[in-house]
Amino acid sequence: MARSVWHHLYQTAAWKRLREHQLAVQPLCEFCLITEDVTAAEVVDHRRAHKGDLELFHDPNNLQSLCKHHHDSAKQLMEHGKKVAVIGVDGYPIEMG
Repeated sequence: MARSVWHHLYQTAAWKRLREHQLAVQPLCEFCLITEDVTAAEVVDHRRAHKGDLELFHDPNNLQSLCKHHHDSAKQLMEHGKKVAVIGVDGYPIEMG
């Protein structure tokens, strides 16, 4: 997969500080917590794709902490318009996203 034209933004000091802060505030994967699974987050993800928009890129309210598994699977499906659901602890499906 080719790197995006805005990939360089992830190398900036500002992003690294923002990422570190996000993981300190929310150290667990938000998708895992839906099913009460306690998993450390490794990825700071943009809830809404920023597509190079600096304001959206640096907006802390647009960030979520995810484990690599959910970032690379469920979140990618959602970004491509797919619905993703998991079975909650009560046995009912929960739509993610």
